[in-house]
Amino acid sequence: MQTAYFAGGCFWCIEAIFQRVNGVLSLASGYCNGTTKNPTYQEICAGDSGHAEVLKIEFDETQISYAELLGVFVVVHDPTSLNQQGADMGTQYRSAVFYTDSKQRELAQSLIDSIKGAVTEISPLDVFYVAEDYHQNYFNDNQNQPYCQMVILPKINKYLNK
Repeated sequence: MQTAYFAGGCFWCIEAIFQRVNGVLSLASGYCNGTTKNPTYQEICAGDSGHAEVLKIEFDETQISYAELLGVFVVVHDPTSLNQQGADMGTQYRSAVFYTDSKQRELAQSLIDSIKGAVTEISPLDVFYVAEDYHQNYFNDNQNQPYCQMVILPKINKYLNK
């Protein structure tokens, strides 16, 4: 098993897609690489903590490679949008790959360098905090919420029908 850390805007959106990727074993929405210790969602939303909303992905490398996960990541968000994904704005919604070893760094850098206009941050993972329980499995638990219907569901459908 390996672990990947991706920030692609709202973690609810990318979590819902990665839940549908074969080889993904578990997911955790959370916050990473900021200055506030044990931040709350309210602190993240204020934009002063330095953290990004991140999805921690544990995966079986015999079923899906890190490079393949990176490929999904760049399809399910806009790697050319600085500190914004859709209506979500602020550094907490930045596009970022937080790597855990040199191989992950090299693969991420190579892919991001191949995307014209990409602004995706590539940084070593410093710290990861799991978000509050209500953020976990958000789409599946709240499918009838307007945000889920209007923002997340179209992204899932786009990914599944690619």
